[in-house]
Amino acid sequence: MALDHVNIYALEEGDGWTIVDTGFDTGLTREIWGKLRSGPLGGKPIRRIIGTHHHPDHIGLAGWFMDSDGAELLMSRTAWLMARMLQLDLQERPTREALAFWRWAGMPPELLAKRAEQRPFNFADVVAPMPLGYTRLTDGQAIRFGGRNWTVAMGHGHAPCHATFWSQDDDLVIGGDQLLSSISPNLGVHPTEPEADPVGEWLASCTRMLELAEPRHFVLPGHKLPFTGLPDRLRQLIDNHHGALGRMEAALRKAPRSAVECFDILFKRRIDESVFGLALVEAVAHVNHLRFRGAIRAVGERDGAALWGA
Repeated sequence: MALDHVNIYALEEGDGWTIVDTGFDTGLTREIWGKLRSGPLGGKPIRRIIGTHHHPDHIGLAGWFMDSDGAELLMSRTAWLMARMLQLDLQERPTREALAFWRWAGMPPELLAKRAEQRPFNFADVVAPMPLGYTRLTDGQAIRFGGRNWTVAMGHGHAPCHATFWSQDDDLVIGGDQLLSSISPNLGVHPTEPEADPVGEWLASCTRMLELAEPRHFVLPGHKLPFTGLPDRLRQLIDNHHGALGRMEAALRKAPRSAVECFDILFKRRIDESVFGLALVEAVAHVNHLRFRGAIRAVGERDGAALWGA
């Protein structure tokens, strides 16, 4: 993957550790964890796993730690249900719904034909089996781990019911993928919920977290480096998406486009096959948000792709 790492955090609990997020379940990741456990973690057991959200790079080894250490798993109900559901959803070829969704979004016919014959990414490929049973995290909940008292704040848009943790004893905030320093997380619409509005949910979550954020906060994100200046960063994330939406609306006022034909408006980099899927679901997310605002509407189709005009 282009984003080739995930940040995990270990908080000491005296006789063991609380781990926030885990990484994928791969041979390399297990090898890295083996070195961590015998080295800086001092051989002490993992007592508790906290999953910020259900994405596989964050929850991939939760079941492994539950089996090996008897660790307790804490995450939101929605995140746990999503992880359990996706783990059971094995596909050797893309579903009929996925192919129709990609065509409707404007995937080029030659790429669509190629993808139709390929085995898609399966959640279970990189996520260890998750045993039944977890401890639910809820919005506004008070929780204690790592010698600190924390308040849980749920965000939405990148993933449903994404947990962030705000220390009440010092300046730490654990942000997962909801609070990132230099990149914006993927906001995607998928065939499972084609009428979703993750951009709207994301903007609402960023606005809400602005009420919690202070310049003193030291944010531990799910990717890239820890950072300060959280209020400014949240305003920047909000402004970036408003800017992208404005550019899309202006372009669609000049001529209709499919979602895929909006790539050049949304992204500064060239979109190749390795990131085409991520770009497609994000382009559809921005189309959906403009649709629900009444700023654009369907004006026709081309080769099965919906065309949008302002």
